[in-house]
Amino acid sequence: MRTFYNDAETYVDEMLEGIVGANPHELKFAAGEKRAIMRADAPVKNKVAIVTGGGSGHLPVFMGYVGKGLLDGAAIGNVFASPSMNQMLTLTKAVNAGKGVLYLYGNYGGDIMNFDMAAEMAGDEDIEVQTLLGADDIASAPKGSEKDRRGVAGIFYAYKVAGACADGGASLDEVVKTTGEALERIRTIGVAISPCEVPGAGKPSFTLPEDQMEIGMGIHGEAGIRRGPRKSADEVTGDMMDLLFEDISLSSSDTVSVLVNSLGATPLEELYIIYRKAAQILKAKGVSIYRPYVGRYATSMEMAGFSISLFRLNDKFKGYLNHPVWTPFVREGNWK
Repeated sequence: MRTFYNDAETYVDEMLEGIVGANPHELKFAAGEKRAIMRADAPVKNKVAIVTGGGSGHLPVFMGYVGKGLLDGAAIGNVFASPSMNQMLTLTKAVNAGKGVLYLYGNYGGDIMNFDMAAEMAGDEDIEVQTLLGADDIASAPKGSEKDRRGVAGIFYAYKVAGACADGGASLDEVVKTTGEALERIRTIGVAISPCEVPGAGKPSFTLPEDQMEIGMGIHGEAGIRRGPRKSADEVTGDMMDLLFEDISLSSSDTVSVLVNSLGATPLEELYIIYRKAAQILKAKGVSIYRPYVGRYATSMEMAGFSISLFRLNDKFKGYLNHPVWTPFVREGNWK
């Protein structure tokens, strides 16, 4: 593999130092904890704090969405590994402004264990914490078992909704209710054609013949649902849209936001070819598109592949998507 880093042991810490150093007016470390990143202006008065976390290797998830209009903080683990309970607890105490804290992160066992312990410890210090899990990956569990699904790129939409709702002055219960409604409307499917290599592992995260692709592969290299010969952009996009339509009911009166996400190595040029086909398919069904997103939103190091997410909207969620955000990786609208 062809990569640039100094040492596997220092990979994450040096990366975080670089991000905070490049964005000192937007980000800072929480109480000296080098694995906990928070808004430079946090804690923000009269606002529910939104906190996330997970393993490194997925930029801009997680710390890339810390900033105005989105998240108040993120706890960061080693590559593809959960942050610790202590890191999450330190962050929780640092961002809490008295209105409570929402933990919003992907549905992975290690994260759940550590974050649940952090929430319990925070409760002992009179900080109210509630939790929501991103579970948008339709390949990871069948319809009817949505709570067992992994969280992938679609969590970006949940961050947008939670951040906007909190900025509007909502209570913790209101933020949880609204963001939970959004999560029920988000679906994602991915495809990969080549693996990544975790620093220090010395081998790829999975093996896949050069002429093959795997639909449904997870962002850590988890097995997908279908492996076969590579197809053209239009063909594979059509297959993936069919899978999404089987899982989320859409009619000609519906409006969706579409997110076409690179898993790391797939370039923007190809993402726009994929978006073009997805938009054609939706138009043929009479489904309107509002605020599409194309780019790197949840990656897997240098994995080649992409995912497509659909967020079924109503007027309320359209408004939340329009809410301005300002982070090192996402800048939309104006902040005074």
